[in-house]
Amino acid sequence: MPDTDTGATDRLATVLAERYGLEPCQLTQLPIGQGTINYRADCADREVFVKNYPRHADLPGERAAIGLSALAGRHGIPVAGVLPSRDGEVIDTSAGIAVSVWEWMPGRVITGKLTTAQHEQAGAALGRIHAAFAELPASRGPAPQVREWRTVQVDELSATISRLLAIIAQRAAGGGSDAFDTEAARTLAERRGVIGRIPGLLAELPELTAQVLHGDYSPVNLLFDGERLSAVLDFRPPDPFLISYDLGRMAFYPNTVAGDPGWMSAARTLITAYQQANPGVAAADIRACARVALLQLLGSLYGVKQHYLKPGLFQDDLDEFWLLRHRAAGILLSRLADTDALLHALTATPARH
Repeated sequence: MPDTDTGATDRLATVLAERYGLEPCQLTQLPIGQGTINYRADCADREVFVKNYPRHADLPGERAAIGLSALAGRHGIPVAGVLPSRDGEVIDTSAGIAVSVWEWMPGRVITGKLTTAQHEQAGAALGRIHAAFAELPASRGPAPQVREWRTVQVDELSATISRLLAIIAQRAAGGGSDAFDTEAARTLAERRGVIGRIPGLLAELPELTAQVLHGDYSPVNLLFDGERLSAVLDFRPPDPFLISYDLGRMAFYPNTVAGDPGWMSAARTLITAYQQANPGVAAADIRACARVALLQLLGSLYGVKQHYLKPGLFQDDLDEFWLLRHRAAGILLSRLADTDALLHALTATPARH
């Protein structure tokens, strides 16, 4: 965990007191998140969650994301409420730093194996989110993200892999390599051996539905209080993308695929609950979700790229996530026929008699 910047926490404490009427507050930096620096604030009469946005953050987009969270809450999804500043702002920038303050929600993040009931609740919540967000005007507009995603440049991806391998080789030559370097070299070489399949897999995808999504729906953004889903967190700005992405990311989450022998059954449970909550979703979007999840993994160097080029806030977590994502990509690639069969069975129209 990075060292806490005392000056930053002092500024945050001042903002909480002067702009939110919360004092005195004891701030503790939390070892979570890559896009914002996050804190728990223990104040005189309540606990709150505080996000400190980086200088380069898209604040209009983040405000719109907060609006999506509120919209989901109005549709019965458990979400954390954002606390407005004295001037009614959901993100306060008055002190030269960008801050949002949220209710502290009960529950915990589970990155290991979810229970059947937890998979059901996660699937049902995502289905209700998609059904609600499908009605937004932005969901009927253009989706440039999809066009970009469908045109992965394999040559560029290969060049980045070669660059990372060269850095690892240079470290080894200088006697400064470590255990992660060995794993990174192995996994990057394996990845280079399969990225040639990306264009063919993309070409096999039909036209799929794009709309406003949660955008980062995964176990790290869900809180469970026992078996109960107590909060869906961290909605992303309303930039339309594939329904299959949000669904596939959760149903075939790398930690689940790489760490749970029953991952196919878990996916079936989650997707069935999703279908029940969002019966209007097209069969093609469900049938494609495992392939979209696989393509997202194959085309991404997230984690290992940061390690060698620009370390993240909690790089050890990113290192572990890269290894899990790589392993999951290999499993999904080898079980493509099985996931296709599962998803076709879940969307099969019952025969008429």
